[in-house]
Amino acid sequence: MIINKAFRINELGHLEIGGIDCVDLAKEFGTPLYVLDEQSIRNVCKRYVKAAQAYPDSLICFASKALSVKAIYKIIQSENLGTDVVSGGELYTAAAAGFDMDKVYFHGNNKSYDELVMAVKLGVHCIVVDNWNELELLNRVSRDNNNAKIKCMVRVNPGVEAHTHHYIQTSLPDSKFGFLLANGSALEVVKAIIDSDNLEFLGIHCHIGSQIFDDKPFIAAMDKMTEFAAQIYNNLKTPVKELNIGGGYGIRYMPEDNPLSFEDYITGCIQALKEMLKTKNIPAPRLIFEPGRSIVGEAGITLYSVGSIKEIKGLKKYVAIDGGMFDNPRYALYQAKYSCILANRTNEKPVETVTIAGKCCESGDIIIENANLPKAKTGDILAVFSTGAYNYSMASNYNRNLVPPMVLVNQGKAQYIVKPQTYEDLISRDDIPEWLK
Repeated sequence: MIINKAFRINELGHLEIGGIDCVDLAKEFGTPLYVLDEQSIRNVCKRYVKAAQAYPDSLICFASKALSVKAIYKIIQSENLGTDVVSGGELYTAAAAGFDMDKVYFHGNNKSYDELVMAVKLGVHCIVVDNWNELELLNRVSRDNNNAKIKCMVRVNPGVEAHTHHYIQTSLPDSKFGFLLANGSALEVVKAIIDSDNLEFLGIHCHIGSQIFDDKPFIAAMDKMTEFAAQIYNNLKTPVKELNIGGGYGIRYMPEDNPLSFEDYITGCIQALKEMLKTKNIPAPRLIFEPGRSIVGEAGITLYSVGSIKEIKGLKKYVAIDGGMFDNPRYALYQAKYSCILANRTNEKPVETVTIAGKCCESGDIIIENANLPKAKTGDILAVFSTGAYNYSMASNYNRNLVPPMVLVNQGKAQYIVKPQTYEDLISRDDIPEWLK
């Protein structure tokens, strides 16, 4: 069971988050329900910012694909972080929250013309170029917008293998992301940006994967990126002003998970960079980190109500909940593991191993295999830990289920930050052609 400072067991034997009884939250707001603890998010932000002070010209950027919600952008900005976005929708949400566009980085491997125009008009700090097609689009966007000078970074694939699930490895040679260092294409695109009248070269970016538990892959990536920075400086006579090392720092989903502390990731990378700058004799760039999951992941839980219980003698026992892959598809996608607890019966010892099944019409709609619980009953409240990242952001209306609302808690207060969907919302964009009426 994962318990951080946001959680406690109260005198009723109920789980609390942010000073509020989870059973009370379920009664007031219903289930399924995403719950986020504001102080947990702020504490992680503060730890990152403090650790990064060891390299004065640095910036922590929240990778908002983990959780793109207006209230989250408000929290992130108030803690002096930047953010990165990967779509027009995320950019629109950040702008609607009043986020400082000069601290926004726009990523993505297939940005559209309209998305790039939006980014330029909003004044984002930088667009991270992923491919040659995008470079052509950016030149066109500049010409169509009074030859606006567009600041660019280059997404580099350094070819560093991170030991994590294949679906969240992003730096293998055949990755869909970025320009390979090994075949020279990364240097070619940097030269093209430098030579362009419409674009301004700022620096280079890489992201090697997600849910990584040690700093060795990051330091290996840093070595390749600084070597590339030296190549740009020596061959193209242009300094790399910004070096973005990405994110991917692991969090705890299971009690046995043991990632490095955020401070260890940051200080390890900073120490390595300082040494590399000396040996490679290049100007010191601005250093950018992009954590996402690690900022919001452990701050979140999802509350479900237990429904049907089905035992297949000698084989398996299913405990079905009122959520499923429509609010958390990560098990179905890559067998992600989670830990859970009966929030209304925390003091009872586990007596059986069950499978937590969702309500979707899919055999693969599983949230947790082999969950150790007290004997579950219909109406129990199940809390699943570490759901703050990549749950709401990956949710869908599959089977016409409603995406759950989200509540932010803070020292005994609770309020919606994502309101409940309704069935009317589900059909609000449906239309019927005249010939079917």
